[in-house]
Amino acid sequence: MVRQAPDLTRDTSITAALEALRANHPLRAEETCRDYLSANPGCVDHLRLLGHALTKQARYAEAEQTIRLAISLKPDFPHLHEDLGSVFALRQRFEEAVPCFEEAIRLEPQLPLAHKKLGQALAALGRGREADAAFEEYFEQDADKGKVALAHDHLRAGRKDEAIETLRDALRENADNVDAMRALAQIYWRDEKHLGDAEALLRRATTLAPGYTAAWMMLGALLYEANRHPESIDCYGTATRLEPTNAPAWSGLGNAYAHAGEVQKSAEAYERSLALNADAPGVQMSYGHVLKTLGDQAAALRAYRAAIAASPDFGEVYWSMANLKVFRFEDAEVAAMEEQVKRSDLTDSADIHFRFALGKACEDMGDYERAWHYYDTGNQRQRKLVFYDPVALEARHEEIIEVFSDEFLAQHAGQGDESAAPIFIVGLPRSGSTLIEQILASHSQVEGTAELPTLGQVASSIGRYRSDRKQYPETVRDLRSKDFRAYGRQYIDKTRAFRTTGKPFFTDKLPNNFSHVGLVHLILPNAKIINARRHPFDSCLGGYKQLFGKGQDFTYDMMELAVYYRQYHETMRHWHRVLPGKVLDVQYEETVTDLETQVRRILEHCGLPFEEACVRFHETQRAVKTASSEQVRQPLYTSAL
Repeated sequence: MVRQAPDLTRDTSITAALEALRANHPLRAEETCRDYLSANPGCVDHLRLLGHALTKQARYAEAEQTIRLAISLKPDFPHLHEDLGSVFALRQRFEEAVPCFEEAIRLEPQLPLAHKKLGQALAALGRGREADAAFEEYFEQDADKGKVALAHDHLRAGRKDEAIETLRDALRENADNVDAMRALAQIYWRDEKHLGDAEALLRRATTLAPGYTAAWMMLGALLYEANRHPESIDCYGTATRLEPTNAPAWSGLGNAYAHAGEVQKSAEAYERSLALNADAPGVQMSYGHVLKTLGDQAAALRAYRAAIAASPDFGEVYWSMANLKVFRFEDAEVAAMEEQVKRSDLTDSADIHFRFALGKACEDMGDYERAWHYYDTGNQRQRKLVFYDPVALEARHEEIIEVFSDEFLAQHAGQGDESAAPIFIVGLPRSGSTLIEQILASHSQVEGTAELPTLGQVASSIGRYRSDRKQYPETVRDLRSKDFRAYGRQYIDKTRAFRTTGKPFFTDKLPNNFSHVGLVHLILPNAKIINARRHPFDSCLGGYKQLFGKGQDFTYDMMELAVYYRQYHETMRHWHRVLPGKVLDVQYEETVTDLETQVRRILEHCGLPFEEACVRFHETQRAVKTASSEQVRQPLYTSAL
């Protein structure tokens, strides 16, 4: 029989709609289907594809209506009943979804995904035995999926080795089993011992299945944790293109953008995530962090309070509000926090965050005795959760002083990379480093970046693979002239990921880099270094009152904090002795009482011409990521002295 022209038009239209759906262009698929249906309203295949296009756009009510119309025209089409069940499940209407999946299976018992979806719907309803039966049928029809499910059972029971072996068996039987790759990658990732293998498995899975959103998201998360933020952005970006209605994909993209320094894009990604799922306290808090960084305190507070409304025991959000520094809690918020710390079922993390937040609240009210109680107990509890070895750190600083002697520094002077772009701001946390950074970032030739991990990464990499197991700083002794130059270039290359403006100079204000002044001098001899100093009482008290997001574990015990301060002080005295004039000390107290003089000193040290904007630093619009972000957006004040 000769095919008629209308059939050719039908086939061409279906192909176009399918291609649009595979390319994640549901609106285009919808238009293609509607164009054909306008002349052929009874075409069930087009109605089904239209239902898929509407579902992908989260237009579930329209999708349901369209699929019901198709079922009325062809009630024995099993896939339509499966589609209708899927729409119900996406809307959490599991009671209605179950009979749809059951009807699809009755009409066609060999529909593996229908069995899986039935199992998921039954499990959501608490009908465990029926769900198990549905899953067993699904696994029998898809052996690859069955092995992955068995591996998950092993993991839930704590049998990690058995889970790994099951997944390896699955991959031996089918080398293209992308679900097994993702599951095995997840185990390797959690172990932190085979991160390279985990990445390789996920890259293989996304190559074989470019539309595998879950694998793209896991790869994005792995790369994010490895501080490979541009690559993480690419992965999460792919996931959002594949599934524009995937809220976790958008929040993951927001995280990656935030840590890559693209704060405005981060805010936009979080907004997309929250538009899809506003009841996500963690995302609301992260969104608040980004808004704070952008300087929109009012919007940040709205986001933080939305997180609290969704999760009243979310202590970290209260501390995030306290960490605005220039913010004061409302009486009702203080009362709510005090009720929370009375609970016996709070997590350690929540309890500690509430205590630091209450310390700030009581301090603002002038109740210093109660403020100290909360700060002190919060620090004591936090100290138990972190690993910090003060003896090892003291030995490390002594070794640094021994290695970077004046003779050694003179012997290798001028051998590093010639770049003069970096301006390092070192010192102790809460000693005015953010203020110095803001002054410099207000200059037309300087980009303010963040507390970059790069120098520490370069230092720890020196001699990492030596067979004699020697480590930095001892391994620096064996470097050649070209090695110093190469490590300097490596630092410059790695920091490009954090620079966006193209300005000739940039700041790196990780305070802990005070240990690496000698290394900076050797690998980047033209870099400038500024030491942010503050009275030791204010410096140590500021650290003790601060709950740091990561690192600075020496601040949670008063004795350890005092010892660390002395190590810092002695280390800086060493640098001044062996590298006279290399480091400019900027005293916080002198900056807030005689700003212009200190601004001129800072700019002169950096070889920069004076600019009035540096004195009016609080007017500079830029993202500031540290705890002092709100304070440096105000004119100077002396109340913190």
